[in-house]
Amino acid sequence: MDFTILQTNSNNADFSYLVNLLDEDLYLRYGEMQKKYDKYNKVNFINDVVIIYENSIPIACGAIKEYDNASMELKRIFVKKEYRSKGLAKLLISKLEEISAKRNYTCLILQTGSKQPEAISLYKNLGYKIIDNYPPYIDDSNSICMKKML
Repeated sequence: MDFTILQTNSNNADFSYLVNLLDEDLYLRYGEMQKKYDKYNKVNFINDVVIIYENSIPIACGAIKEYDNASMELKRIFVKKEYRSKGLAKLLISKLEEISAKRNYTCLILQTGSKQPEAISLYKNLGYKIIDNYPPYIDDSNSICMKKML
């Protein structure tokens, strides 16, 4: 397989396309509950987006945005169904960790949901540890927050 990695921003049309597929997947998993997270998943004004292409077809995406002076937050990590279990999510996250480290952030944080066991397993395998939920996910029993020191 011939993969290309593009570093771009949230204005990229392929990123918007993949994020729409991600949102469809989340609505299938969580139904109406997913609507309460929409406000946290806005992707306008994200400067650091990574898209993976196979033969110029967008197949995976992810982004980071500053959470605080020390932390970047992983956002909108998605791999199209037919491309899962090929190491693409690891590749994406590795690239986003690399960008964060080059900018002197000391850790990455993320929020995922209880109905995404494959995501939780992936993050644990990549060294992310479950932490207390951070704002705006405090007291949200559906949210699982994780952190990795860089």
